[in-house]
Amino acid sequence: MTDLLVRGGKVLRSAQSDIPEEADILIRDGVIVEIGSDLAADAMDVLDATGQLVIPGLVNAHLHSPGNLMRGTLDGLPLEVFMLYEVPLLSDGAEDPDIVRLRTLMGAAEMLKLGITSVADDAFFVPLTSCAAIDAIAQAYADSGMRATIGLDQPIVVEYDKYPFLKDLLPPELRARMDSLPRETAEGMLAHYDYLIERWHGAADGRIAAAVSCSAPQRATPDYLRALSALARRHDLPFFCHILETKLQRVLGEEKYGGSLVRYVDELGILDEHMQVIHAIWVDDDDISRLGRSGACVAHNPVCNMRLGSGVMPFRALRDAGVPICLGTDEAVSDDSHNLWGAIKTAGIMHALADPDPSRWPKAPEILAAVWDGGSRVLRRRQPLGRIAEGYAADLAVLDLDTPSYWPLHDIRRQLVLCESGSSVRHTVVAGHVVMRDRRLTTIDEPALLTEIRALEPTLRREAVALRESAGEVEPYYREMVRMAAARDVGFTRWVGR
Repeated sequence: MTDLLVRGGKVLRSAQSDIPEEADILIRDGVIVEIGSDLAADAMDVLDATGQLVIPGLVNAHLHSPGNLMRGTLDGLPLEVFMLYEVPLLSDGAEDPDIVRLRTLMGAAEMLKLGITSVADDAFFVPLTSCAAIDAIAQAYADSGMRATIGLDQPIVVEYDKYPFLKDLLPPELRARMDSLPRETAEGMLAHYDYLIERWHGAADGRIAAAVSCSAPQRATPDYLRALSALARRHDLPFFCHILETKLQRVLGEEKYGGSLVRYVDELGILDEHMQVIHAIWVDDDDISRLGRSGACVAHNPVCNMRLGSGVMPFRALRDAGVPICLGTDEAVSDDSHNLWGAIKTAGIMHALADPDPSRWPKAPEILAAVWDGGSRVLRRRQPLGRIAEGYAADLAVLDLDTPSYWPLHDIRRQLVLCESGSSVRHTVVAGHVVMRDRRLTTIDEPALLTEIRALEPTLRREAVALRESAGEVEPYYREMVRMAAARDVGFTRWVGR
């Protein structure tokens, strides 16, 4: 592998660094081997970063790539109603691997242009998982040059069992239709995981990796949850799990499990350091204590949380309990972009709405630590990420300090969090390869990709209309379910101003 020398940049080594230092970075076999002045090596590629800021590549710690083609299709909706449009409830068609590849590649292109070098993709499939779709996602990431960890987010229980009240609200004919729809089994999903791990875990020189995902504990069975946890421990994989994203899920725990969903997974014995607890908004003090003892990491998706009206995650209480936090964009229909910089700024300011004490509001180093240190922790890679240091993966973003975000430059970490939009990113490096140079992708034919997307747009618009009509059939019952849950007193709130 050709060496890479990143020359002359102002290097911000980590979230704990307060001032960038001028240095060269020598990379060999995808790993940072030396940082210093006037470095040289044989047969190398040189990336001139003179006068520019070099930072660790961003880690998007939670994404659903199947939503990549849906941005701008929906107004804000409560999660449980929103999911009728995100995951077509009554669909029985198969996914086209070519479309799966296109939408994954599109998301990878956007992220690389923003300096996002790693992603945790919790991919769902409508209605069933297939090896062809798994291959399409993984190969797209491999071809893009990006680092990706892929889980298979697939429920295995009938739709109305995932929610409180819904079974009684639905008319018998709709319940019967839900019963008849194809859905995965635990055995089938474990076979898909065998395929994912054998075929793709460690592929593309280690850039592609596997994770396990149950989607959410109420969307699985206890035996399947335990089997996934055992698989995560055996192979040292992340375990993606949405927990307590909404108040309705809080009510569901009370109705179905006699308590919190955090307590439920803890008592099953699966809440551990492998688990990425996604959202964790409607958690109480006991939940926070359990999370702190477990070693689990919480994925904060602040833009999505506001877009869907889910509430404000108790950032400071989780951090005080020792819970590691990472940051994600969720998906392109609930954030409407893959721009982690937007999530970074939102996480940096939204918690001021939930606590009158400014000393408890997140500071810029904490937010950057969530991106880099939290992202590295949750991905569980053999080569650590998120720092510019010897022995770390050579994933970097180079930012132009002559852009307005740094007019004038006072505090680099604060301005990264509060001022940067991603427009300053000039070069992106993943595993020692320059995947974007001078704002031009080197691994993806961007004009050809855009041509494919434009050609697909009429079909996408027709499908969006058809989906609205289909979802409209069941939406009134879901809205009533959400209303009933919202009216329940659970002893606290995560909504601002309530």
